[in-house]
Amino acid sequence: MSIRRYFRVMLGRKSVYAKQCFEGSFIGADFLGEVDLKNELTEEWKEFNKKFIPTYLKENPDRSKVAAGLACGFLWTVSRGINRGDVVLCPNGEGAYFVGEVTSGYFFKKGENLPHRRSVKWSPIQLPRTAMSQSLKNSTGSIGTVSEVSKFADEIEKLIAGDAAKPSIVSASPEIEDPAAFALEEHLEEFLVKNWEQTELGKKYDIYEEEGEIVGQQYPSDTGPIDILAISKNKKELLVVELKRGRASDVVVGQIQRYMGFVQEELAEDGQAVKGAIIALEDDLNVRRALQVTKNIEFFKYQISFKLSKMQES
Repeated sequence: MSIRRYFRVMLGRKSVYAKQCFEGSFIGADFLGEVDLKNELTEEWKEFNKKFIPTYLKENPDRSKVAAGLACGFLWTVSRGINRGDVVLCPNGEGAYFVGEVTSGYFFKKGENLPHRRSVKWSPIQLPRTAMSQSLKNSTGSIGTVSEVSKFADEIEKLIAGDAAKPSIVSASPEIEDPAAFALEEHLEEFLVKNWEQTELGKKYDIYEEEGEIVGQQYPSDTGPIDILAISKNKKELLVVELKRGRASDVVVGQIQRYMGFVQEELAEDGQAVKGAIIALEDDLNVRRALQVTKNIEFFKYQISFKLSKMQES
């Protein structure tokens, strides 16, 4: 028996079809809307992408391979990657989430909105965003059309049951010595994205965007999501950014190399170079040694600071 997973799914641009999906008991996707995918949903999304990215680019010649990969990956996830019994959270456009259980396999409704569909049994309970922990808010509010939020399963189930307690600043990890610092580090990615232009990397690179929306945050790859995918201002380089809370080990070097290999093979246009950047609180000797013989990867340290300023008496 498979383990139940949890996904945040956008139902159209800015959740425009959320109400229709709720009333019709389904979720869906609208990319490649003229193609019935019933016999095309391969076991691995990478094979699906390899076949349909050229089709997507032919239909959308103004889009990049990065956008095509994201669109096809979302299409595969909604159509096959999400299993029967998995739970979906879908923004309703009014500050809350429809929540339901996927109850069917893929089916196609040609000519209708979001024609690539799965049936869903919606709960009568809507989850208000204000009731969520900050970490869950960050994950459900992440850029992109679909994101897995299974690590928040306990919190989501308590929210559905209506008995979620107010989250406190704690960490169950024995590696985290300072809970307050851990809480700040949890928001590292969000802070970095919002303040990208003020960072050292922002001088040369932009986080990847399509039609004014960031698509380079938590970009899916075949070895896991890439924290940040950026492109140089002259469009000649793609940058893979990996964020690590606390001290980084040499394991992260192999991890970012796998991401870079994926980007080079699947996303880079002709002539585009691929580089990497690791961002962590501290490094160690193993990381320094590994990077000495590794090309095209730089290491950056971040600092957490907290300051109180006393107001002057009038």
